[in-house]
Amino acid sequence: MPFHPSRITPLDAATFDRRAGTHLKALYGPRAEEVLRRLYTLLEHQSPRLPVETDAPLWSEKDQWLICYGSSLQDADAPPLAVLKTFLDQHLAESFSGVHLLPFFPWSSDDGFSVIHYREVDPALGDWPQVRELAEYGDLAVDLVLNHVSRESLWFVDYLTGSQPGRDYFHEMDPQTDLSAVVRPRSSPLLVPIATRRGTRYLWATFSDDQIDLNFANPDVLLEFIGILLFYLQQGARIIRLDAIAYLWKKVGTDCIHLPETHEVVRLLRAVVDHVAPGTLLLTETNVPHTENISYFGLDRVTADTPADEAHLVYQFPLPPLLLHSLTSGEAGTLASWLKSLPELPPGCSFLNFTASHDGIGVRPLEGWLAPHEVEALTELMHRFGGFVSMRRHPDGSDSPYEINITWFDAMKGTRRGPDHWQVPRFLCGQQLMLGLQGIPAMYIHTLTGTLNDLEGVERSGRLRSINRRRWQRDELERLLSTTSTTTHDTFAALKQLLAVRRNEPCFHPDAGQQVLETPASLLAFERGPLNNGRRLLAIHNVTDLPQPLDALALTLADRYWQDIVSKEAWPTTQTTLAPYGVLWLMTEGE
Repeated sequence: MPFHPSRITPLDAATFDRRAGTHLKALYGPRAEEVLRRLYTLLEHQSPRLPVETDAPLWSEKDQWLICYGSSLQDADAPPLAVLKTFLDQHLAESFSGVHLLPFFPWSSDDGFSVIHYREVDPALGDWPQVRELAEYGDLAVDLVLNHVSRESLWFVDYLTGSQPGRDYFHEMDPQTDLSAVVRPRSSPLLVPIATRRGTRYLWATFSDDQIDLNFANPDVLLEFIGILLFYLQQGARIIRLDAIAYLWKKVGTDCIHLPETHEVVRLLRAVVDHVAPGTLLLTETNVPHTENISYFGLDRVTADTPADEAHLVYQFPLPPLLLHSLTSGEAGTLASWLKSLPELPPGCSFLNFTASHDGIGVRPLEGWLAPHEVEALTELMHRFGGFVSMRRHPDGSDSPYEINITWFDAMKGTRRGPDHWQVPRFLCGQQLMLGLQGIPAMYIHTLTGTLNDLEGVERSGRLRSINRRRWQRDELERLLSTTSTTTHDTFAALKQLLAVRRNEPCFHPDAGQQVLETPASLLAFERGPLNNGRRLLAIHNVTDLPQPLDALALTLADRYWQDIVSKEAWPTTQTTLAPYGVLWLMTEGE
């Protein structure tokens, strides 16, 4: 198909009025007109004064993001945000186009995802000017943690005292209500008893008893969060990550996940950013099975006359566990089948590819792709490599694996046969595969540094996710990076090289096509492109610890001149095998 890069298309006033009115009517019925008037007042006073780009590229092959906490790097008493900016400037000035800065607000639990003040920076990290400096490094992604709030927030204090505005911000439920149909991501109780002036009340808490869910059926809550979103844009954010969005709307008698009202909220937020800040990207975080995850593109409503109107980006949540399965079992057929199933996306939609993040490696996205015994083998192997498995609760009271907690480097320690000496090549193979896929790649800072399991962190915090949330001391990290005999140095240098190569290859544009080729399960091969000039790229990966013949690709490799874009040398047509965990990025020009 012809290559058509996505462009920034501002939403004109008339279209915004129509779309916003439609979404609000679906959410609030007869109150929609009143809420729309309040929304216009909010936009009039709080919209960011940003230059409007029309028909500029929405993204390009140069887009590749770093994921990190504001506290990921420590240096004595220096503000960690300033330490991070200095590290980026000194070591990664050309490597990333932007940074996903995980929640940097005052918080009470879950390493930032239980927010106390949405419009403040945690003073232990720095201040807003330092956040804006990170936005000058590149595109800044900020979390809008809108499903729940900390018990230490002022809104929750309002609830306890019966004061506005927080008095009506939460879901108060009779504990006898039948909520057995609700899908749970955790094994903790869904309803939390709260002592108030009116006696004990029970509030909805999807994730923990310190993360109290907000009631978006109250339009005051929605308008409050639109105001917060606008504030983040004013501070320099370009990407808004909608945290835990799948659980946003509650309706007794349903599973309370992916409800139609939740999608209406996402569409409304899309209309807002397209209208007041064209080029802003919405990223939905939905760690769920594949078909549920991509529903946040809203593909079912796209026609020739109706553009996509929901998320710009969704995470490729099946990618990390399927890639982990491939590299530890030597079988890439399942990963290839999943890649073949990905839909062709309309303009303005793309995937965010990653292997590891601040959270664990989700197990739910494997549903429908790996048999239960394969999932069990994978989780047991990660236990052997020093990891943990977090559980979730089912309506019948049983538990099942929800995510694997381990660093990606330690997850690459071996195969099902046990640890071996291929850890670094296996690790780099997985990263290069991720970087080559259609979409925008995001690399977690602890993947970039090849960080080992932080078991001391788990012991200190009592949280399994702390295994992959180490805080580097700047001097220690600098020492490891400058010592050529360390895996930190080797992996960091190798990944920097791959990032540099990728950002200069137009076939890696997020909108360039992707075709998975037929190969034995020991190999995964796909083409990117062709571009309008005929240029295309062939990516070949050996997911095993043995050399693999390239016979299945012999005709493709022999029918034209190919250049290895990493080594910058011509591909030797006499080479008939690929080394263990070897990867090739081969480019050919037009016909």
